[in-house]
Amino acid sequence: MVIELVDLVVILFFGGVGYYLFSATRVRELAIQAVRRASRDGDFQFLDDSVALQRVSLSRDSGGRWRLWRQYRFEYSYDGMQRETGAVIMLGKRLQALVVTEPGQVLH
Repeated sequence: MVIELVDLVVILFFGGVGYYLFSATRVRELAIQAVRRASRDGDFQFLDDSVALQRVSLSRDSGGRWRLWRQYRFEYSYDGMQRETGAVIMLGKRLQALVVTEPGQVLH
């Protein structure tokens, strides 16, 4: 059996897509875990127990290596009535920032 160049390119393409999807799922789970920890420590309720991908780009880490930078948004509440929107930023598999407002503070 002879593998032609086109077949090899197709296999590598689908392998790359599969790897990206697997990696993206793992990073999303790490982002959810980070928000859960912050909700316990910050005394707010993590609503819907999910995050939604908002932005993706390339950025360098502290070692100078290129990593995928992902920003996820999530909803939370301090009082259980009013929903607020927060953000969690991941660089590769590492948490970079988690953004929530203080109770009663209004951001413009």
